[in-house]
Amino acid sequence: MIRDEALEWIVAREQIRDVLLRYCRGVDRCDLELLRSVYHPDAVDDHGSFKGNGWEFAEMIVASKLSGALFSIHHVGNMLIEVDAESGTASAETYFVAASRLKAAPDDLQLFVGRYVDVLARRDGEWRIAQRTVVHDFSGDVPVADATIALDLDVFAHGARFPDDPVYR
Repeated sequence: MIRDEALEWIVAREQIRDVLLRYCRGVDRCDLELLRSVYHPDAVDDHGSFKGNGWEFAEMIVASKLSGALFSIHHVGNMLIEVDAESGTASAETYFVAASRLKAAPDDLQLFVGRYVDVLARRDGEWRIAQRTVVHDFSGDVPVADATIALDLDVFAHGARFPDDPVYR
């Protein structure tokens, strides 16, 4: 039988994993409220050129994506989540690849490979990011051309921003 402490640890890790995945959807779909929901109101985010409050980062990145990006997509990979249930805190290191196609350079795919190093806190029973540092490991531009694959791409549902993406239906 699973001990209560072990079950609490498993549940906390899954809730934290959901926070990290909601971050990706919030940025890529430009869903401001979803993105704000991953940060505590007093969270600090160090995103390189932006260092400040997490909610302010959310507002800035959504506005930036809406004005300058054709699309973005984040993929997360390895996640190491360490939970301290007694203190209600956790640390997480999450590897990611972010790809964007900018309006100013539509023939290039911008890649950013790095890690989110987070401190999370459980407050009022909810896990959120309290402090985030984005670590840059690699970046570069890849020339792209429109797809020439032998598929009728018009038959697929197409990605869009909040609230028009199929995930919100």
